[in-house]
Amino acid sequence: MAQSSVRGNVPAVEDEGTESRTTRNGRSTDASDLRGRRGGRAGRGGRRGTPRRPPRRRVLRWSATVLSVVILATAGAGYLYYEHLNDNLETGRRSGGDSKAERPEPNAAGQTPLNILLIGSDSRNTAENLKLGGSRSSVGGKPLADVQMLIHLSADRKSASVVSIPRDTRVDIPACKDPETGESYPATNRIINESLARGGPGCTLTTWENLTGVYIDHWMTIDFAGVVDMADAVGGVEVCVKQNVWDRPLPGVPGGSGLKLAEGRQKVQGKQALQWLRTRHAFYSDVGRAKAQHMYMNAMIRTLKQQNVFTDTGRLMNLAETATKALKVSEEIGTVKDLYDLALQLKTVPTNRITMTTMPTATDPQNANHLVPAGADAETVWSMIRDDVPFDKNGKDSAKKPGSTDRNPGKASTDPAAEDAEIGVLVQNATRSTSEGPVDGRANALAAALVAKGFTRAAADTAGGLSVEKTLVRYPSAELAGDAQRVAKSLGVPLSSVQKSTDVTGVTLVVGADWRDGTTYPKQGAPRAGDVPESAGAINGSDRGQCMDVYAPYRW
Repeated sequence: MAQSSVRGNVPAVEDEGTESRTTRNGRSTDASDLRGRRGGRAGRGGRRGTPRRPPRRRVLRWSATVLSVVILATAGAGYLYYEHLNDNLETGRRSGGDSKAERPEPNAAGQTPLNILLIGSDSRNTAENLKLGGSRSSVGGKPLADVQMLIHLSADRKSASVVSIPRDTRVDIPACKDPETGESYPATNRIINESLARGGPGCTLTTWENLTGVYIDHWMTIDFAGVVDMADAVGGVEVCVKQNVWDRPLPGVPGGSGLKLAEGRQKVQGKQALQWLRTRHAFYSDVGRAKAQHMYMNAMIRTLKQQNVFTDTGRLMNLAETATKALKVSEEIGTVKDLYDLALQLKTVPTNRITMTTMPTATDPQNANHLVPAGADAETVWSMIRDDVPFDKNGKDSAKKPGSTDRNPGKASTDPAAEDAEIGVLVQNATRSTSEGPVDGRANALAAALVAKGFTRAAADTAGGLSVEKTLVRYPSAELAGDAQRVAKSLGVPLSSVQKSTDVTGVTLVVGADWRDGTTYPKQGAPRAGDVPESAGAINGSDRGQCMDVYAPYRW
């Protein structure tokens, strides 16, 4: 096998997709897009010049699908209506930068979890959006991602977990490229809602992946007008406040959503639904706003289940029309059939297996108006998502036997490792977390420990400035996988923390904030179902008793 070195050549790695020109109906001109289309796109006729099937045969072909049976049964020109819905959809590239997250391994039944990032944009770049909030000075500017939620659907499709990150949370945003304009943005450390303006939804997705270590399959975005239209299509969603609320500008505190409600339970829809979702000051903080959004989403899910929209063709067609106009989606789910299949998977989860949470946060030491991830509690949330551990206790606990410390053990490399003395290892100190400073000397200490174990080519990286929550062993190419796993095993680092990365040129030990002392990696207890930290503010989907407390200055 090829021997590793501390600094070697990085093999050429293809980018995650070729540049493509996105159109309103989601079609692009690159070859990968033409190969990868599914559903309506994939079956529309073969190569250029191939005789097209008669329209009647195409209609019959589509009517054989579940989607056609449900939606097209009442459409006189079924195929044309299906194409109309497809043309409503706007799509974009899935990822916008270099991601550190890896796809999860299938479980024993061959199933994998599904992760979807939902992004709420504050765009004012249409007349309709401008009427719903914001000033005219915002027109023409790049939108910010004021709402960000990760929807995790378990591998067995029996539970769902949702995690929000407040918009003012300071994180590392990677270098990204906007696929529409070609503009490149350098890596930075800013609040997370700016990620959308630095390369589009794909950049927000990559920011989440690098922060959490969770592979995200798809993204969806919705703007102000889309929220209003969806709320109207559903027919209103029930919310609750403990006191009369009026979220308005106050002396020294500008802004406010305009929400004005009497205490108690009532339905909101249209513009009032948008005001509920945007209210922050009256609910104390951005964390309070996330809680209100979770209550709204739980109530909407219950409403949709009560309405039996999947068996009511008229309501389903209305929702399909509204949703395809309101949403922009990542290109690999850019057809109505893909979205319908996705909805069917979400539909199977009972409300008492749905849990809404917010990533635990602490006050940003650099800016009291901002937040940072709250160390161990935040990492617990992300490890449960990565290991597919249910947030609720209402199902069968699929955790391993007591004493197990790694639910996702990783896949052992078939490539044998070189002799320890031949393996070059670079050790980086990344113990600085968002809430704690770095531990000085960690790279030197671990490099010395490796040398003592026989890895005589281990060396400390003096560059510094890195920050990761979880310790990793990275390697650049497949022929070094065995070497990386050998290094990890010698220190007690689990195989699940050994990752391929284009950011390194040889085997690299990245000592994270979870390993602040000692030379043997501390064993991590495996979380079990329902072990969500209290600081995550979990709300179960079947809980109808939630009601928002109103900050006194905004009561009337």
